[in-house]
This record gives sequence, structure tokens and C-alpha cells, in this order.
Amino acid sequence: MSRAKKLVFSVVAGAMVAGGIAATVATGNAAVPDVVCKGSTVTLSGEAGAPAASSGTFPVGTKLKVTNLDNGQATTVTVSGPSGSCVLLNNAAFEKVREPGKNLIRRARVERVGGGGGAPSGPAGSAGAAGAPGAAAPGAVQVPPATGDVVCKGSSVTLSGEGGAPAASSGTFPVGTKLKVTNLDNGQATTVTVSGPSGSCVLLNNAAFEKVREPGKNLIRRARVERVL
Repeated sequence: MSRAKKLVFSVVAGAMVAGGIAATVATGNAAVPDVVCKGSTVTLSGEAGAPAASSGTFPVGTKLKVTNLDNGQATTVTVSGPSGSCVLLNNAAFEKVREPGKNLIRRARVERVGGGGGAPSGPAGSAGAAGAPGAAAPGAVQVPPATGDVVCKGSSVTLSGEGGAPAASSGTFPVGTKLKVTNLDNGQATTVTVSGPSGSCVLLNNAAFEKVREPGKNLIRRARVERVL
């Protein structure tokens, strides 16, 4: 046998075994990504400025990485204020991940990568804003508010970029729910039926948003949303 000692190295899940002694070996960033906002769509707020995001789930200062799985483009942004979505990108941030002509990312991966210490203020992947109807604890039975109730309190309202007759999507209310959305800044209102899921308490399609839009704006910050059926 050679005078050199025979060493057998085995690396399994970051552990190295040398001469029967196990030693932990750094293998880069082995932490499991903190994937959040699961099942949520991502759209844009229409706001200008440097790339940033707003959220109804995470506090100001939280860093989120948003990847559009349809084109592989990603951007990392810091939450700068509240919104009615788990994550809502401003114009500059959305441009980094946008597919041409689309204002909605249906297949998005959102990861919390820093800041905003502590757990989300709502369930990770909850589509509604924290404290909004439907933002119940995991496993809890969610009971939609009664007809006539003002809902989505504190939520902003934006558009999905989808065509078709006026309609809405929601992460809080089931398909078939009728919601009246009023833009308090111009007094315009529209009543729409929820036709599918989204990452917001209420997200209007293009035709519905046009009925309440202020010229040049893609976001309604002062909205009143009522459940009418």
C-alpha cells in the first residue's frame, strides 16, 4: 500500500467525510428560498419613480425578488408603501419583467430576500391585503362579508390589462360575486362580476377600469368597494 494515506471524501448535503471525521462544508447559499405570494398574479401600479413595489402583506423595507416565469426575467425591489396586492410593481420595476403588451404576470415567482424582519402580516401567498376580508389564518374557513358591506378597505385598485367585457378578478371573493367599485377622486363607479382569481382583493380588467379611471392613471388609491351580490 502507498505511504500516502488513502482519503475518502464524500460530500452529501454539504457534509465532507475525511478519514471518518465529518466536517461541514459551505456550499454557497444553501438556504431554501422564502417563496411568498404563492398563486398571486403580479401587475403594475402605474406609478413613476425608481423600481419599487407596494404590498398589503409585507412592511416597508422588505426586499422581494419577482420573476416572470413566462420569460425568465426577474427584478429585486424594495416595498415602499401599502397596496391591495401581495406585491404590486411600479412602472419601472414592471418594465424589467414585462412581456410586450401585457400588464399582468400570471405565472410569477415571488421571493422575500431581505428586510422587513418577521413573518408577513398576512399568510404568505394570501392574495388580499393584511386585514382585508379573506386574509384569515391558514386552514380557517373564510366567510365572505355580507351583501352591501364595504370590503377591501384600504386597498388600492388597479387593472389587469385583460380584454373583454367589464369584469374583475379577486383573491378574496369567489367567481360570481358582484362588486361595485367607486373611484372617490372623480366619483365614477362601475359594478362588475368576479370572473377569476388574482393577487388582489379586486383587480379590474381594461374595460371596467376605463369606467372609473382618471386620465393617465393606472391606480385608484382612494377606492370604495362594495359587495352587492
